[in-house]
Amino acid sequence: MTQETDNLSPQQSLDLIQSMIRQAHGNMSSNSFYLILWGWVVVAANLGMYYMIQFSDIPNPQLIWLIAIPAWVISMVYGARQGRKERRTSHLDRVNMWLWIAFGICILPVIAFMNKLNFQVNPLILIITALPTFVTGIMLKFKPLIWGGISFYVFGIICFMVSPVNQFLIGGVAITCGYLIPGYLLKATRKKNV
Repeated sequence: MTQETDNLSPQQSLDLIQSMIRQAHGNMSSNSFYLILWGWVVVAANLGMYYMIQFSDIPNPQLIWLIAIPAWVISMVYGARQGRKERRTSHLDRVNMWLWIAFGICILPVIAFMNKLNFQVNPLILIITALPTFVTGIMLKFKPLIWGGISFYVFGIICFMVSPVNQFLIGGVAITCGYLIPGYLLKATRKKNV
C-alpha cells in the first residue's frame, strides 16, 4: 500500500473497495456489445441452417456459419478500441477477459473436429457456453446473465434429446435466452446508470 492509502479510516477503506467494485461492474457491463453481436450472429446462423436443411436444396448449408468471421473481426476491432480508451481495469475485468478467451480456445477444437462429432456440435457448445456466461453473471451480480448461463446448460441437455435438425432451433432459442435477453437488459441497465 502507498502512504496515501495507509492512513484511510475504516469508512474510507470501505468506500474505496466499493468504488473499485462499481468500476469493475461498469467495465464488464459495458461489454453487452459482445452478447448482442454474437447473439444475433449465432441466432441467424442456427435459424438459417435449420431453414436451409428443412426447406431448401442448398448444398453445404453449414457455410452459413462463415458469418462468424466478420463478427470475429468486429469483436477484435471493438475490443482494441475499448482497450485504447482511458479507463481503469480491475482484477475482475482481467479475470473476465481471460475466462472468455479460454472459452473461445475450448470452442475451437469442437469446431475444428465437428466432422468427428457428425456435425452435431450444438449440445456441446451450449453446455460449454454455460460456464463463462454463468460466471460473468456471478461476477456482475446480474441475475439475467446468471439465468442465461443456466439456460445454456438446460438447452444443451435438451439438444441431446432432439433430432440433429431440431438442434438448430433449440440453439436459436438458447442463444436468445442466454445472450440476447441478458445483453439487452445489461445495455439498458448500463444506460440507466450512466
